[in-house]
Amino acid sequence: MDLFTYRNGELYVEDLPVRHVAEKVGTPCYIYSRGTLEEHYDRLVAAFAPIAPLVCYSVKSCGNLGVLRTLAARGAGMDVVSGGELARASAAGVPASKCVYAGVGKTDAEIVAAIHAGIGLLNCESEAEFENIACLAAREGATVRVALRINPDVDPKTHRYTSTGKKETKFGVDLERARQFFARYGRDRHARLEGLHLHIGSPIYTVDPYREALTKTAALVDDLARDGFEIRSIDLGGGFGADYESAQSPPLKHYADAILEIAKPLYDRGIRFILEPGRTIVANAGILVLRVLYTKTSGDKRFIICDAGMNALLRPSHYGSFHFIWPVAPDAAYLPSRRALDPEIPGTVAHDVVGPLCESGDFLALDRMLPQNIARGDLLAVFTAGAYGMSMASRYNSTPLPAEVLVAGKTAEIVRARETYTDLMAHELETTPIEVGAVDAALAEATR
Repeated sequence: MDLFTYRNGELYVEDLPVRHVAEKVGTPCYIYSRGTLEEHYDRLVAAFAPIAPLVCYSVKSCGNLGVLRTLAARGAGMDVVSGGELARASAAGVPASKCVYAGVGKTDAEIVAAIHAGIGLLNCESEAEFENIACLAAREGATVRVALRINPDVDPKTHRYTSTGKKETKFGVDLERARQFFARYGRDRHARLEGLHLHIGSPIYTVDPYREALTKTAALVDDLARDGFEIRSIDLGGGFGADYESAQSPPLKHYADAILEIAKPLYDRGIRFILEPGRTIVANAGILVLRVLYTKTSGDKRFIICDAGMNALLRPSHYGSFHFIWPVAPDAAYLPSRRALDPEIPGTVAHDVVGPLCESGDFLALDRMLPQNIARGDLLAVFTAGAYGMSMASRYNSTPLPAEVLVAGKTAEIVRARETYTDLMAHELETTPIEVGAVDAALAEATR
């Protein structure tokens, strides 16, 4: 479900014409639907209600404070992977106690800051990291709750860049090492190792990988119990799919039913569950709006050149991802095409939709069937762009970052102003001399 619909010959976001929003804030711009965010979050909570999980929204998928505040108001915690994301969660009003902190390369400063903030759970990825967490917690005279990230060696059948549950990934430890890990570190006084964390990849469009991963995890819980270690929490990660192409993703109930079959008995034993959804909440809650600068034909290729490309939405060039693209105000013949992928639609021809950057890989779609009358000045909507869109955007070629807008009903709010050229250079306008000795002291402190 999303609240982007075509009415009266043009695309609406909730009760506002997208064209009117774009005319006010300019392009490129991201537009989010608050109602869609809320509905997706509520549906997920309802689907998993039998295990009452703490739903920690994945900040990395879209970290805009307007989005975070919307979800925080529904009761969401936050899944963070950096000190910056923890700061965003705090700015959105989410207490650190409702945050889980993942990531393979947490710095000492980030770990200490999380401990002082009262982080709900630190997800540990390796023996070396645990030893560092324990050392830092002891130095600060504090205790911190820790979950070990495990690799259940499950193939999620997704892009190799976002497959994270196989043995060969950089994340977590394999099941064979997990028992030794607890035997070695499970009784530390300052880093209390009491949870398990798994995240097998994203997006995942079948339930079988979750069933397999959780079955292996449940067996590990029993093994650890026999060794005298009590698991108090299991972080199931996220990765549920989103509808990039029509009804591509199974209903949330299908994911939930497969997981609950194994999770509910563990919940009944007193284990609390955590979920880390990202794209399943925000992907279809956002679109990217672009303006056509030029059209051209080169050889047998037709090109639509827009005012942003991979700098605003990296997924197509980085992952080969599909995003549905359609005019904001198409001719009447094309209005039914909200999710049309039929190459036989009369009046459509294959186009490459590209951006303005000096890169051959700067594209949003290749050989995409689009109306042949698309012209300079037209607005295009790139759908399912809420997740890993703005959060992966760059300033390559010194292009300012897009504006972000949050719409609720008939109201719209700019939740991130469009960057200016001055913003681009803000950290370079003044130079700061440094003393070599000061650098050495800072380096010594950082590595102490």
